[in-house]
Amino acid sequence: MLRIGPGAVSSDGSAPPGASAKAFGDASLIATLRHLWPYVWPKRRADLERRVAITFALLIAGKLVNVAAPFAFKWAADSLAQDGAVPTVAAGAVAFTLLYGALRILYAFLTQARDALFAAVAMHAVRRLANDVFEHMHQLSLRFHISRKTGGLTRVLERGRDAIETLARLVMSTAAPTVVEFALVLGVFFFQFDVGFAFAGALTIGAYLAYTTIATNWRIGIRRAMNESDVDANVKAIDSLLNYETVKYFGAETRERERYDESMARYERASVQSYMSLAVLNAGQAFIFTAGLAAVMVMCVDGVRAGRNSIGDFVLINAMMIQLYQPLNFMGTLYREVRQAIVDIERMFQILGQNPEIADQPGASDIVVREGRVVFDNVVFHYDASRPILQGVSFEAAPGQTLAIVGPSGAGKSTISRLLFRFYEPQGGRITIDGQDILAVTQRSLREAIGMVPQDTVLFNDSIGYNIRYGRWDASFEEVREAARLARIDDFIQSAPGGYEAQVGERGLKLSGGEKQRVAIARTILKGPPILILDEATSALDSVTEHEIQGALASVARGRTTLVIAHRLSTVVEADEILFLDHGRIIERGAHHALLEQGGAYCAMWNRQREAAEARERLRRAEKEEAGA
Repeated sequence: MLRIGPGAVSSDGSAPPGASAKAFGDASLIATLRHLWPYVWPKRRADLERRVAITFALLIAGKLVNVAAPFAFKWAADSLAQDGAVPTVAAGAVAFTLLYGALRILYAFLTQARDALFAAVAMHAVRRLANDVFEHMHQLSLRFHISRKTGGLTRVLERGRDAIETLARLVMSTAAPTVVEFALVLGVFFFQFDVGFAFAGALTIGAYLAYTTIATNWRIGIRRAMNESDVDANVKAIDSLLNYETVKYFGAETRERERYDESMARYERASVQSYMSLAVLNAGQAFIFTAGLAAVMVMCVDGVRAGRNSIGDFVLINAMMIQLYQPLNFMGTLYREVRQAIVDIERMFQILGQNPEIADQPGASDIVVREGRVVFDNVVFHYDASRPILQGVSFEAAPGQTLAIVGPSGAGKSTISRLLFRFYEPQGGRITIDGQDILAVTQRSLREAIGMVPQDTVLFNDSIGYNIRYGRWDASFEEVREAARLARIDDFIQSAPGGYEAQVGERGLKLSGGEKQRVAIARTILKGPPILILDEATSALDSVTEHEIQGALASVARGRTTLVIAHRLSTVVEADEILFLDHGRIIERGAHHALLEQGGAYCAMWNRQREAAEARERLRRAEKEEAGA
């Protein structure tokens, strides 16, 4: 895994002001190449190393051939200048012309062979680095992902992937040999003509590259603004489409269109500026090169008149300069593309530079769960120091026991499950499973030992069978179906078109809330963890569906240490112990009937929820009677 260094990024992957990751905003070409080099030269892939070596050899050979081609042109011109009517002279000119054509063809073949060979190296580098970034995104903390903009990270990954391909293809494969070609051309000018020609050529190259650098740096800010507006428009589009139903509920189509158009208007303005600045850049480059070409041509005309040079030399200098324009123009394109690619790739490097908030300790061992005893010992936690969430929470869930945690919204109930999964780590106290501090074990083994049925079940946009098998990927179809049967969803799946191959849609939108919950229960059954967390697992369902799913949840919890996090108290009356959490403290604990007898906060919440349920039932009956009348 590539590590760039510590830093912080904002929700869309960009560095906030003052963050250490800001250094990547000024990322130099050399630093970028240094980080990319291990991917372009993979030390454990001898076949790719050979491809890189052969590619460079072909590039250098091609540049030598390319520089030699104008000499054949010169010799042909000198032959014709002697006396084109003499048969032997004419034959020599034809031979030199054919040689010129053969060299140009050879150069073309060498170039195509180079590109074909290096394609595997470049795309392997793209794949490896993209995979590293994708894996690193999964290692970053829940805090990072909760704060991200929907679609922002995928856009960063997409742009970075394209930028890596550009850097690998342009810089690693052709930049150095092009510099060699510059040296060869200037050497020809010096030895074939004189120092004045070499100076004029070097001045042309230097002025061209200096102007390109200055103008491109000016365009970088425009490019960055264009990218940011593009990402903003993409984020707004994805967010709006994911919330399609909400937009329809509130008749907000016009507002969403205006928000999207506002971002696209910024993108339009930045794009127009980008095209205008490109026109300025190209015009300046054309002026500098044409001025240099005219200067050396005039110098050669003077040399022909003075007898120092031949007509062939005039043809040679023209061909050399015209041929020099290709690598010159390429270097301009190379610099523009590389600088623009760095704008795109710096965010990817910033994400790689973001250290995971939660990391395994050196030498951490896998957890061994024999009984499943979960203990919170004086746990203190806050997301922000100014707002404490848990204030000295202590409890014990015995093996096979069902422990319920209830309380008002914002009391810190769901935070307990996140701490148990080590999405966050407490600032004080400790959490143990069978006496093992969860901070001292690997996250992978810890999460394998815990099953979760969340309130909001989000499914992958794949088949029902895929989503159930996600609980244990190596499960057989018979095991998947048995899990579905225990979750009481097998009959529904069998009746659905396609059965277990039926697609659930994005985020499972083709299924009802109850069906999605049953899929979540089935994959947890398939996982078979010794510890189970039910986090508001039925709070979003109607009472009828809730009653049906309660039976499935009871079968999942049987024989497992179960933590039930709930707001609706009717779902926890059978729990072995109930903890009432308020403002981050446990203020009451005991069985359901004991807590009712105490007449405290639990009893008050029970009475409020019962009265609300009775009122809903009376309203339902009245509506039914009215409809019957």
